[in-house]
Amino acid sequence: MNGAPKGSVLVLLITLTVNMIGIGLLMPVLPKLVGELSGGLSPGALSYGFIVALYSLMQFFFGPLLGALSDRFGRRPVILYSLGGLAVHYLLMAVAPSLAWIAVVRILGGMFGASVSAASAYIADITPPEKRAASFGLIGIAFGLGFILGPGAGGLLGSIDIRLPFYAAAALCAGNFVLAWYRLPESLKPEDRRPFRLRDANPVGAFLLVSRHAAVFALVAVYAFTQLAERALESTWVLFTEFQFHWGPAEVGWSLLLVGFLIAFSEGFLVRVLVPRLGERRMLFGGLVVGGVCMLLLAFATEPWMAYVAISLYVLGWGVVGPAARAMASRSVGRDQQGLLQGAITSLTTATGIIAPPIAAGLFGFFIGPSAPFLFPGVPFLLGALFFVVAFAITRHRRVRSAIESAAA
Repeated sequence: MNGAPKGSVLVLLITLTVNMIGIGLLMPVLPKLVGELSGGLSPGALSYGFIVALYSLMQFFFGPLLGALSDRFGRRPVILYSLGGLAVHYLLMAVAPSLAWIAVVRILGGMFGASVSAASAYIADITPPEKRAASFGLIGIAFGLGFILGPGAGGLLGSIDIRLPFYAAAALCAGNFVLAWYRLPESLKPEDRRPFRLRDANPVGAFLLVSRHAAVFALVAVYAFTQLAERALESTWVLFTEFQFHWGPAEVGWSLLLVGFLIAFSEGFLVRVLVPRLGERRMLFGGLVVGGVCMLLLAFATEPWMAYVAISLYVLGWGVVGPAARAMASRSVGRDQQGLLQGAITSLTTATGIIAPPIAAGLFGFFIGPSAPFLFPGVPFLLGALFFVVAFAITRHRRVRSAIESAAA
């Protein structure tokens, strides 16, 4: 461990888990709330896509900003800022009277929710380079546990009152702030801090800096296309299952609970087993194949069991790739640029959330509407499969393969 004491890892994981529970609480009910305020599933789909994009837009701009600030002032204040802001954001969402209100508040939520870069840099601070893939997998465990507890609870609370999960999320984030305030120490030593520069604190400047490293550029390019597919799936899962299988908040919550279990298992266990045996490069290639095939299966799923099989295989196969890609990229930059790197990756990842949700949700709304040439609710997942094909094609380029191999060495 390089900076904070070992116990800080547990506190950070608890903080991330509780934070993800708050996010998970909203997943089964936010699309339905937007639909109610929009006048139906088909018109509400596009509105929901744009609201998701607004949240991602703010994370796109604030990801590198918070990452750069954490390189200058430390990880702890950035994480505390995020938790406090999110608590207020969820409370405002609970009383939203209109779509415009939701849109404005989600903008604030995106500004406060862009601290994954600081949390990832915290992990890099206290973990030796050779163990970072497994440590980044711990973030996957936290996300998985949050998805296990959050969506299930959100579905149950949402079946009572659609706004109740928002109040629960606000209370959780407030409690999480108190925990981090007293129990999360600073991880970045003063001698490892770097001056704050505005050109590094914007998404373009941050990406240009880390893209000077060939391995980082190649990995981020591949990762970006897979994240476009992921965002298409995330933004339409509730909409798709409501239309195709007539699921309510409870059924959606149970499906996301399963996804949470599988994320925790995949990123917390499989990554530790597969990295030593297969290596990070093979995990990346294999995950791209599995992701594309499962997206194709989802596109044509007509029964709930088909969707369960496809989404389960998708999470197990694709869940090992994120930690491997981040670990390879982190070894290509110095310790004083870890926050900037993670901020740039987070920013580019969230940029996919600006592009994919409106397109995917818009396609879904169109292909279930009266103007569609044929009924095809699975069209967002077909789009996701195409994104995986593009990502895999990029990895076959000679220079890209060489850069990835050098990063995995």
